[in-house]
Amino acid sequence: MEEYTKVPTVSPVVPFTDSTDAEALRKAMKGMGTDEMAIINILAHRTSYQRQIIKEAYKQAFDRDLLKDLKSELGGNFEDVMMALMTPMPLYLAQALHKAIKGKDNNTLVEIICTRDKVSIENIKKAYMEAHGTELTEDLNKHPSVRFRQFLITMISEERSEVTDDLQVAKDLSQKLFDAVKGQSGTPVEEELMDMVTKFSYPMMRLTFREYFNIHSEKFGSVIETQFNEELKDVLKIVYESIAYPPPFFAKELNSAIAGAGTDDPKLIRLVVSRCEIDMENIKEEYEKLYKEPLEKAIKGDTGGDYKKTLLALIESN
Repeated sequence: MEEYTKVPTVSPVVPFTDSTDAEALRKAMKGMGTDEMAIINILAHRTSYQRQIIKEAYKQAFDRDLLKDLKSELGGNFEDVMMALMTPMPLYLAQALHKAIKGKDNNTLVEIICTRDKVSIENIKKAYMEAHGTELTEDLNKHPSVRFRQFLITMISEERSEVTDDLQVAKDLSQKLFDAVKGQSGTPVEEELMDMVTKFSYPMMRLTFREYFNIHSEKFGSVIETQFNEELKDVLKIVYESIAYPPPFFAKELNSAIAGAGTDDPKLIRLVVSRCEIDMENIKEEYEKLYKEPLEKAIKGDTGGDYKKTLLALIESN
């Protein structure tokens, strides 16, 4: 189990002058024609927080809505990726969850809910309520799988421990998992795992899975494959992979958006936009290990035009 130090590809620009960026964006869209590259060079190289400041500066300077101006000048997937960049991240992920619930898209539900920290989840829940008029837990409760929906609701409702690196706790938790696997604890192993991942921090669970491997010479992922019931096996494999070492999980998700006939552009946009400020360098490294080609090359082969240029700008280090 590998250590995980997150390396983003998009970091805050310093020095940052919101008024200068706002003026440059207005110039890029004013008059005949649009300077798409100027828009990309600004918005794909600022953090989500900085983009929101630019949006306000644009409104103050020109009494115009930046999002409306962008929508009037752009189109297709290029417009979609720019709208994603300009949407506050909690709202953007809340919208993605709403679509995933309607489409019964378990991968997206796990991808968002099981890889975000406590503060991020609280912000997403708030944005969800404001955008859709219902609680996220209420809509998750409509999922057809009883066990899965109970698990997801618990994941966003439980008070999670903030401890991240207590080796003795990790050893104790790994032993509890082993006892459950061997039928010595009286608790089914899937219940033991679900209880742990809803109560302990993700770094703590990563340490637990590492200790499980160190002590028992077996990855817990193989236990899930052989010991879990069919209803939860696929879901908890995704949960395990997303917690144990997230970069390969996201690399596989990116490949699923790109590979095969046609591109799942909404998924590709969401993964790039939501991870570029967190761990995209790690994901790129794992992508090349898994698929023997750089992520940049895969995106170049599956996208085009200004849409392609924006995605590449987001995954190349600032």
